[in-house]
Amino acid sequence: MIPFFKNKLFSALGGIGDGGKQSSVDQNFSKKKKLMKLALIGGLIVLLDQLTKAVILQSLPLHDSITVIPGFFDITHIHNPGGAFGFFANQSPMLRKILFLFISSLAVIFVFYFYIRTPASHPMLASGFALIFGGAVGNMIDRIRFGKVIDFLDVYIGVWHWPVFNVADSAISIGVAVFIFHILFDKLPE
Repeated sequence: MIPFFKNKLFSALGGIGDGGKQSSVDQNFSKKKKLMKLALIGGLIVLLDQLTKAVILQSLPLHDSITVIPGFFDITHIHNPGGAFGFFANQSPMLRKILFLFISSLAVIFVFYFYIRTPASHPMLASGFALIFGGAVGNMIDRIRFGKVIDFLDVYIGVWHWPVFNVADSAISIGVAVFIFHILFDKLPE
């Protein structure tokens, strides 16, 4: 098991990180404050993700590109029916939709669980989980609406292209990087 769970999966919600010494009023305030932070960060990611995708859907035909930085960055409208890097893209649409909605739902629940269990003493880790949460919700909205994800950020050098991605993918990547940082530098809560 990863070091995040050195002793246990975190104690119950009340008194996380303080040996259970908080009053119930303090605990409720802390929980509300924490949920507000998740709503702010995650909500901002979902909003930016869905707004940028709406602009792309309305203004750039599928498979068209606009060069932003020649030889390095384009805005390219594509639809990704698979998972990360096109995983399962060749499977039936119904199988993909069921599979990816199930996986996305589990991911959202899993990240929410770890966000709630992250002690207040680890605000960067909590922010990383909030970024992952917002990104997962943003891409899940696409899967519910379209059965695929709208991607448009195309980074490349010459003929070597990174897979086209979106704002939600960026937030997930940054959140995962924050989590990995905490693992590598032993900064995870006990």
